Amino acid sequence: MIETIKNELKSYLESVLSARYGKPVGVVVEEPKRKDQGDLSVPVFTIAKTAQTGVPAVQKDIADAIAASPLHAYFSQIAPMGGFLNLRLDPAGIAKAIMKAFLAQGEAYGDSLKNAGETVVIDYSSPNIAKPFSIGHLRSTIIGHALGNLLEKTGAKVVRINHLGDFGTQFGKIIYAFQTFGDRSKVEADPINELVKLYVEYHERAKEHPELDDAARAIFTALEHGDPIYTALWSWFREVSLADYMQVYQLLDVHFDSYNGEAFYNDKMQAVIDELAAKNLLKEDAGAMIVDLGEEIPPALIQKKDGSTLYITRDLAALFYRKNTYHFDRALYVVGNEQKLHFEQLKKVVRLMGYPEADTIEHVNFGLVLQDGKKMSTRKGKVVKLVDVLHEAIELSKAYIEEKNPDLADKDAIATKIGVSAIIFNDLKNFRANDFEFNLEDMVKFEGQTGPYLQYTSVRITSILNLEPFVFDGDVDFALLAADPAFEIVKAVGQYQSTVEKAAAEASPSIVAKYLLSLAALFNSYYAKERVNVEDVREKQTKKHLIAMVRAVLNDGMRLLGMQIIEKM
Repeated sequence: MIETIKNELKSYLESVLSARYGKPVGVVVEEPKRKDQGDLSVPVFTIAKTAQTGVPAVQKDIADAIAASPLHAYFSQIAPMGGFLNLRLDPAGIAKAIMKAFLAQGEAYGDSLKNAGETVVIDYSSPNIAKPFSIGHLRSTIIGHALGNLLEKTGAKVVRINHLGDFGTQFGKIIYAFQTFGDRSKVEADPINELVKLYVEYHERAKEHPELDDAARAIFTALEHGDPIYTALWSWFREVSLADYMQVYQLLDVHFDSYNGEAFYNDKMQAVIDELAAKNLLKEDAGAMIVDLGEEIPPALIQKKDGSTLYITRDLAALFYRKNTYHFDRALYVVGNEQKLHFEQLKKVVRLMGYPEADTIEHVNFGLVLQDGKKMSTRKGKVVKLVDVLHEAIELSKAYIEEKNPDLADKDAIATKIGVSAIIFNDLKNFRANDFEFNLEDMVKFEGQTGPYLQYTSVRITSILNLEPFVFDGDVDFALLAADPAFEIVKAVGQYQSTVEKAAAEASPSIVAKYLLSLAALFNSYYAKERVNVEDVREKQTKKHLIAMVRAVLNDGMRLLGMQIIEKM
């Protein structure tokens, strides 16, 4: 709300003063360095210089302009101080404005038009077919999902793309292994584990018989050219793998608009290669074809000596297909820090090709998941499957419920929502570019900076509001909301929209996560000091309105992060 007031005041004053002085006037609205000087401040020196008049005259013009506008309801004091005009917010006026917005918007409170009219494609998750959906895919999946929610909250149309790793020479190896020593019934019973076993056994045999690699390459070449038998096997491997991954997506409540993976672009890459050649961008280097990107960036390898393509070739084909299909304004790739160079190369190649889409490419990078300071990729020699970690979190949550509230109905469903949300929040509360430590027992605790703490705070408010009938109608005593500690909560609630906008602009869900923790802490501190269900009806209604706003923002913020909302726990 404060940011909204600042922006409205800035726009209004620029319009009024430009008309008054007959020339464009820029206005800055900032916060004073010292809180005792006011809540907002307008520097006047630059305006006076533009208007070629004295500072006191400009201060009076600004004060008169505010007094004559609806904005005056936000301020309790307007006073000149040196080269500034300082303003103190009127707590009751702010509380009224926020309450009015809640009444008008309801569940849509905090919605923004900041990105209205934009189409954003987000490429995220993207596991490799015939391999386990590991803990390594956690970050891309939930950061991408949350970012999509944030962009939709700010008015953008979002296209969610799961760019599956379903193409490459490894499929020649897996097909060879399956046809030579595989068992269809075993793959049908346990698809991912059996396909991984086949892949591992292939490599063990290839150590003694390197000629197997030639056979696998021949199979993959035939697959590239549409061999019906190999294509049928590849399609089956893809189908059973995706069915396995859907268990994870269902638990996380993550969805996509497209599952077009690398294979989808197999017949679209030659056009890109031909265009690069036509624009004299391709150069031969030891039999391979590259694009020289200058001295600061290594060349982009477009085609290997044997004619096969690489990630960047497929990403170029995918980018142009998505532009022609979705007409996007921004293309986001939620991929780890280690791919920084790849996206620098991608942008540079697109720019050299003469396309403005180069400026729409954004690498939304993220760090590693660590355990005991090391990359969390294996456990006793095996890949850590994300679905196993999710179920472990659910079981820990269920054990806590059994201890604290054994008679709770729907314990399994609630434990699932708590456990999965705990993993999501523990990731998203960290700035995405940083590595973070994964400790399952810590993240499912009901106290501290955890997902269950937020869910518990929401449940606590629900239980208070449900003690007797309550209607959110805005009939409150604003004087009670204008005094601390209530007004601290009011101001925090009023910052929700600007917080969401900032998180969307910076592709940083952690901004919302930290805001929710702060809001929950404010409520819990308030509730420790103030009784809500007091005898005075108007005071009780006012306090219930206050905490109802907190619950609404907590629930919506958790939803944006991909967490589940619960009413009992």
